[in-house]
Amino acid sequence: MNRVEQIQQLLTLGLSPESLHIEDESALHAGHAGAASGGGHYRIRMISARFDGLGKVGRHRLGYDCLRELMQKEIHALAMTLLTPAEAAAPESP
Repeated sequence: MNRVEQIQQLLTLGLSPESLHIEDESALHAGHAGAASGGGHYRIRMISARFDGLGKVGRHRLGYDCLRELMQKEIHALAMTLLTPAEAAAPESP
């Protein structure tokens, strides 16, 4: 199982997203210190009802909690856009 599949599995188990898109941007950071240590760069856009009632920090905590086992070595950088279903359905969602 590659890293993207691992990330997908952990987030799916922990947050039951309605939608989950993961981009591996590691190739864009070749030569970067984090890339040299083997950690990858990822961008996530996820829609989950688990984010209802939570602010940005609370949502990110949930995401990082799900990925805790990968954060020490496999993931060097992670950008997350985390939306509720209502926010995703709004005309101007990020």
